[in-house]
Amino acid sequence: MEFIDSTALSTALPALATAFSSDPVHLKLALTSYILALAVVAPASGWIADRYGPRRVFLTAMAVFLVGSVLCGFSQSLAQLVVFRTVQGVGGAMMVPVGRLIVVSSAPRQQLVSAMSWFTMPALVGPLVGPPLAGFILGIASWPWIFFINVPVGVLGMLAVMRFVPPLHQPDPGPFDVKGFVLVATGITALIGTAEIAGVGLVPAAVQVATGVFAVAMLAAYVHHALRHERPVLDLRLLRVPTYRASMIGGSVVRLGLGATPFLLPLLFQVALGWGPFETGLITICTGLGAMSCKPVAPGLIRRFGFRSTLIVSNFFTAGVSALPAFFRHGTPVALMAGMLLTAGFVRSLQFTALNTVAYADIPPSTVSNASTLAVVMQQMGLSLGISFGGLMLHVARGGSDEGSMTPQQFILPFLAIGVVTMLSGPLFHRMSPDAGAGIGGRRHEPRAA
Repeated sequence: MEFIDSTALSTALPALATAFSSDPVHLKLALTSYILALAVVAPASGWIADRYGPRRVFLTAMAVFLVGSVLCGFSQSLAQLVVFRTVQGVGGAMMVPVGRLIVVSSAPRQQLVSAMSWFTMPALVGPLVGPPLAGFILGIASWPWIFFINVPVGVLGMLAVMRFVPPLHQPDPGPFDVKGFVLVATGITALIGTAEIAGVGLVPAAVQVATGVFAVAMLAAYVHHALRHERPVLDLRLLRVPTYRASMIGGSVVRLGLGATPFLLPLLFQVALGWGPFETGLITICTGLGAMSCKPVAPGLIRRFGFRSTLIVSNFFTAGVSALPAFFRHGTPVALMAGMLLTAGFVRSLQFTALNTVAYADIPPSTVSNASTLAVVMQQMGLSLGISFGGLMLHVARGGSDEGSMTPQQFILPFLAIGVVTMLSGPLFHRMSPDAGAGIGGRRHEPRAA
């Protein structure tokens, strides 16, 4: 439900821009407000799940998400949509990390690769179903139904949770780290806010600099606090675990590069190339199909080549194919574009399966909740900063102005920048041990005989 909603909304951005009489680039606020709420509220999700039980928290999160969905459908302006998307984000902030906590806590260690591969399936089904669903809805109804359709799906999901998810007994989380939560929530908000306003002329340069300095100061204060607190809201000491550190930092860089893709592709196809929302949905299905096709083979590839080699190779190809939409033109064969997006979906799925699994290779069971919470926060920050980065690159490519029509040539810089940033995580993966993740399904490195 959550991933379908996000990808459907991306496809509907041009329609929303028309409904709210706004530039399509400004609609990125509807995406980043949701992710911001995820990143800000998620630090508390681990403590809340341990305190009240993952099953109960998961159900409550779904209810909040549904309320936010209905409110989004009744939005009369971009400002209202941003506020109600934030409500959705509060629900999503509990669903994602608590869902991962349930899976990681329940799955046997030797089956963790397969379990996490299945766990990431909704993230792949969403891009597969969301765009054509949005195109179909916009063809027969109005955009609010993109949100209203969540209601029956969410109700069925809540019934399924009550039927199939067992109660899990978590360790006592102790008192909540209020000071740490305030510091990290303020820092994340200021950082993402800085990324949103940087370089686009919305506020004076002095305000941009001041906001950025404030964000760095708050996050630095949190680091100082977290390393001295016994139970911080985000346990940064987990980054001392090499496999977890490589997954978090490398994965954040990848998401910084790829976070802009769901924002840029609908604008490229619908605004620059003049396609309709349904045609856009059909072509972007290929990314989901490629991701789905990877799922059956990902565990075998990881067992055969190991996490380190899988991440290095998949990152190289991910960076390359992610930059290729820069060269989509009116005369580009549809079959060629579909093949590129299919390949991009496959290699991204392989990379994220390896990243999401190796993170827990050496994490003690008692800290899985903390590790899941920190992972979600870093992932959402990467995605949110990626959307802002893509918007900034498109703003620069349009000559620093949001006036006038978009052309395919203006998307060259944004997509090439995505490819370059994605490739920056490659050196981090090279530094991983060849035996990384060998205990959870990765390949053990056999040293050569002298």
